[in-house]
Amino acid sequence: MRTVALVSLVAASLALATAQVPPPPQTARQALLEMLLAKSPDALEKHLPEAARSALLRSADTFPTPILRELNSFRNGILGSDEQLETFDSGSVLLTVDDERTHRRIEILVESDNLMGDADEIELSFHPYVDGKPEPLPVRPRVVLSLQQEKEVWKLYEVTVAMHAPLADPDFLKDLQKSQNPASESSAVGSLRTLLTAEISYSATFPGGGFTCNLSELGSSGAQSEPDQQHAMLIDDALASGKRGGYIFSISGCDGPSASRIQITAVPVEPDLELRAFCSDESATIRYSADGQAATCLSQGMPLE
Repeated sequence: MRTVALVSLVAASLALATAQVPPPPQTARQALLEMLLAKSPDALEKHLPEAARSALLRSADTFPTPILRELNSFRNGILGSDEQLETFDSGSVLLTVDDERTHRRIEILVESDNLMGDADEIELSFHPYVDGKPEPLPVRPRVVLSLQQEKEVWKLYEVTVAMHAPLADPDFLKDLQKSQNPASESSAVGSLRTLLTAEISYSATFPGGGFTCNLSELGSSGAQSEPDQQHAMLIDDALASGKRGGYIFSISGCDGPSASRIQITAVPVEPDLELRAFCSDESATIRYSADGQAATCLSQGMPLE
């Protein structure tokens, strides 16, 4: 009986001690996550200073209202999506968002968290990934959030958005160039189609010669006023030079003086930018190779969709 009584007494003491310990106060970081992700519509307003709350609630035409609407849209977009969201109360990562369908991941990192009494300044950076590789961005955005504690509630007093561009960083400059890859590739495909059209026009205009493997014969001589077989005036001088928009264009594979076959290739000037190579032939089907090599494109190229 004494043992049972002793166990009961210990259990009661532990329960009492647990009940008397108040929960730890919310940190500025936890308040920030609540503002971004809590499902309650009042979650953001709760953490705004009184002046901002009054301005937001006064009229739909008030300047800060669109800001609140955009923040709510961002929050609702994350909460209502099929993406996998994970948050962290401590450490260098604030939250991650994973989309299995697109193999895309976004990490929001805490670059610094400077707590000074009732004030805290948190700096965040954004890092997107595709298939596990960093996605190039033209700039590296940074957001600095200044919070102050009022009656044990953290209030968001200031938001500073900066576009970080370390121009002395070779890796950043390389990423900056890579961010232009989609536009460069689209331009290269457009130029390849222009060459295919020019070759078809050339062979139809000068049937005795068939296709040409000489880019200059598709261009002009400068002072020329009428097209001829040596300068058909079908493409501009930049494309006729064989280099445009970060790509080198070549024509080969002509099967004799009256060629009925051609091979046209577009390869990146700088292979380390991870640009694709593009190619085509008399069938006018455009193909590509991820390694940026003309030979790979011609032998194993995948059709461009």
